[in-house]
Amino acid sequence: MEFSLFNILDLLGTMAFAISGALAAMSRKLDLFGIFIIAFVTSIGGGTLRDVLIGNTPVNWMENTNYVYLIGVVTILTIIFRNKINYLKTSLFLFDTIGLGIFTITGVETGIQNDLDPIISIALGAMTGTFGGVIRDILCNEIPVLFRKEIYATASLTGALIFVLLDELQVNTDITYLVTALTVISIRLLVVKYKISLPFFTLDQKKSPN
Repeated sequence: MEFSLFNILDLLGTMAFAISGALAAMSRKLDLFGIFIIAFVTSIGGGTLRDVLIGNTPVNWMENTNYVYLIGVVTILTIIFRNKINYLKTSLFLFDTIGLGIFTITGVETGIQNDLDPIISIALGAMTGTFGGVIRDILCNEIPVLFRKEIYATASLTGALIFVLLDELQVNTDITYLVTALTVISIRLLVVKYKISLPFFTLDQKKSPN
């Protein structure tokens, strides 16, 4: 396996989401099998959607089983050190945010490498970053964070847009990766700390006649 910066980021994102998925599964008191399944789909969900959409099949983790082994090892370590990891009250949020930032990068970069339109590359980055978390939340019987008041997809889209702009300006790749990841992570940290959310709307409930 070639260890380019892109591949290293992809591995780091996989690890972050594996930890996020395992922690979410343990918080729902799932059994060992359930923990592995949630960790796995959280890690590969976004990348699988990305590869299917661009016609890159078999998808990445099927061709490179190192990802499967990595997810397994990370999940086992998360289970073993669960109490120490969970000592951080915001551990699930932090690992999810790191995964979001990194997978946004790999999604956009994949779109650019395949000569897709910038708008499509941005969308591909957001889907790669958020879809694993959507599957995790659905399987854990929660409303996906993507659809809650928290700014999640918007952070990913903003980072993806910055990536495309910096790429168009031919900024150094390492700097582009760093700025994109920091943008996504910073937005997530700020909106949660200051409880910033997008507006939401509800339907007026008609009062039943007396």
